[in-house]
Amino acid sequence: MRTYNVGILGFGFIGKVHAFAHQTIPYYYPRADFRTRITHIGTSSEETARQGCEQIQVGAAVADYREITENPEVDIVHICTPNHLHRDMLLSAIQNNKHIYCDKPLTATTAEAAEIKDALNGYTATAQMTFQCRFFPATLRAAQLTEEGFLGDVHEFRAAYLHSGSATPDTPLKWKLSAKYGGGVIADLGAHVFDLVQALLGDFDRLTAASRVAYSRRPAADDPDRMEKVEAEDSFSVITRMKNGACGVMEASKTATGTEDELRFELHGSKGAIRFNSMQPHHLQVYDAGIPDKPLGGMKGWTVVDCGQRYPESTFPGPKFSIGWIRAHVASLYSFLDNVSKGKPGKPGFDQGIYIQHVIERVRESARLGQWVAL
Repeated sequence: MRTYNVGILGFGFIGKVHAFAHQTIPYYYPRADFRTRITHIGTSSEETARQGCEQIQVGAAVADYREITENPEVDIVHICTPNHLHRDMLLSAIQNNKHIYCDKPLTATTAEAAEIKDALNGYTATAQMTFQCRFFPATLRAAQLTEEGFLGDVHEFRAAYLHSGSATPDTPLKWKLSAKYGGGVIADLGAHVFDLVQALLGDFDRLTAASRVAYSRRPAADDPDRMEKVEAEDSFSVITRMKNGACGVMEASKTATGTEDELRFELHGSKGAIRFNSMQPHHLQVYDAGIPDKPLGGMKGWTVVDCGQRYPESTFPGPKFSIGWIRAHVASLYSFLDNVSKGKPGKPGFDQGIYIQHVIERVRESARLGQWVAL
């Protein structure tokens, strides 16, 4: 059984999520023909890297990303850093033909994404994006149904990702809220919405967007007494037309008071409809328009499908137990590692990361110009 050595760049919240997924995969996927071992953690300082190593009992703490991306003993590189740092780390990892698992978005700008695209010429390892929202059984089933034509002709859709953590003016200006670090809700939450809509309905055709900064100044992350100017948006709304003719609305917000981590979508077609809400991730709701109406309703109406934890490759802890947010991360990482083990391209790969970066830029452009833009 092959064991892959893993280096994680960035060990804030999402770096810890990736580490947790590695450490729990043997429980969820005991029949996998590979194992992983986290050997290196890299952060902006040796002190924070060392703290991460102590937390999960890893030996090598580094402050220079190249000690991971250029290390011949490291097989897999995770990119879990702020967005503006992705480019250099990716280029180094690609040049050294490492397997790469990159948290969204791929880069901070489309120009950087274009550099990554050029660098991938001759790259032979496996690269995959962390678009974990695809990897709930319910969203996997939704993709299966749309591919099978359950919806018929898709008429319209709605998709949203809503948080409330920035609803008050005293929220610190952390990097995910800061434009200079590639932050803002379009890149942070919007990337998931754009990816999921594209995975379910195909490519975008054109869109028009509006964005909003809720408070022009917020406390600095390192000093609450110092106020800093806010340049990245807290929320956005998009009207879009897909290449298949469907029209839809997409939105994301960190100022949606009363929400926590709510990703939801509705798809409406000539033959049926599908809807999902991540706050009830155990279930997918489907509507079959072909079921006839009868006195007292018959069986016509929405059906709640018990998707639960019914992954085809995993039986732990069991299909009927309620599923949580982090389980989708474990499934996403397993998909990547399985592709690495089989020598297959990642899915969603960096081509999808580049495409979503393009969508992010068009949304920003439309919001700035106040007009429709083509993709």
